[in-house]
Amino acid sequence: MTTRFPSRDQNHNVGRIVVYVGLDLIGDALIKLPFVRALRSVFPLHEIIWVAGDGQSAFAHELAQITQGLIDKVFEHTGTGRELAEKLDDRRINLLVDTQSRVSTARALRRLEPDMFMSCAARFLFSDVRPSFIKRRPKRLIDRLLQLVTLAAGRPVTADAPIILSAQTREHAAELLPAGPKYMALVPGAGGRHKIWPLEKHLVIANDLLDRGYQPAIILGPSEMDIYAAMKERLPKARFPLQDAQAAGLTLSCDLTIALAERCAAGLAADCGGGHLLAAAGLPLVSLFGPTSAEKLAPTTAKLRILTAQTWNSSEMQAIPTTAVQHALMSIL
Repeated sequence: MTTRFPSRDQNHNVGRIVVYVGLDLIGDALIKLPFVRALRSVFPLHEIIWVAGDGQSAFAHELAQITQGLIDKVFEHTGTGRELAEKLDDRRINLLVDTQSRVSTARALRRLEPDMFMSCAARFLFSDVRPSFIKRRPKRLIDRLLQLVTLAAGRPVTADAPIILSAQTREHAAELLPAGPKYMALVPGAGGRHKIWPLEKHLVIANDLLDRGYQPAIILGPSEMDIYAAMKERLPKARFPLQDAQAAGLTLSCDLTIALAERCAAGLAADCGGGHLLAAAGLPLVSLFGPTSAEKLAPTTAKLRILTAQTWNSSEMQAIPTTAVQHALMSIL
């Protein structure tokens, strides 16, 4: 079945799609990235406008580089009323996707009179297209968003619109992880200490990978220098590409992390932004969860193994054994 909207008419007029979100912190935005890629894949020539009505969006800031070609414009702090209508210039909207589930937001956005309105608020009550039968609401936010794209497209969708990385970014990645070794990306940090798998266990995994002929590429942000100091001393054969990039005077960015991930065979991460960046590169990934919900927050990549502490009757990250992680990593290679 074809999409419900032509990509261009005979006069080459591109259609217009508006996506409304409340706001996007960087973690939220990374979770939504597969939705953006799926939307662009279905509507390759439409103008896509991302609206953060209640605040800022990381797609206008930290993630602006990696969404070039995926999102055309980002509007922030617009609300759902007159200011938003003025930003949109009263031009025709072919499709408006409401990613929220609030009834008041859905009602306000419908007043913009798009050709098609999509919203899961009140079990799709305000949506112009609904599932043939409404199953239990998907637990993962990304699955709920992809359901909206599927309904708009009228067919199954895949999040395969490419992330465009500059030649310079890829050159920097090649300098930081030169051709030759087989790299394995390890992300030992996370936004909250409660989500971090113990450092000692990461060291066991890194040394096991070295024994198997892989070179660990440890992905650490600028705020994780304590972890860097501890691992650098005990893993002299590992690479720390982002710290090397800083030392070379390069600017750290999400697109550089994705380019580095593309040079690795597989990756290991907890519930963190780094894990979603590895997934954005299409990297086979082992994802570790403890106190947070894998059902809601797991990254999206073609080859994914999820290990949860609950399997070992705990919610603490330290309950996940190194042997299970070793076996999971070998299974995705």
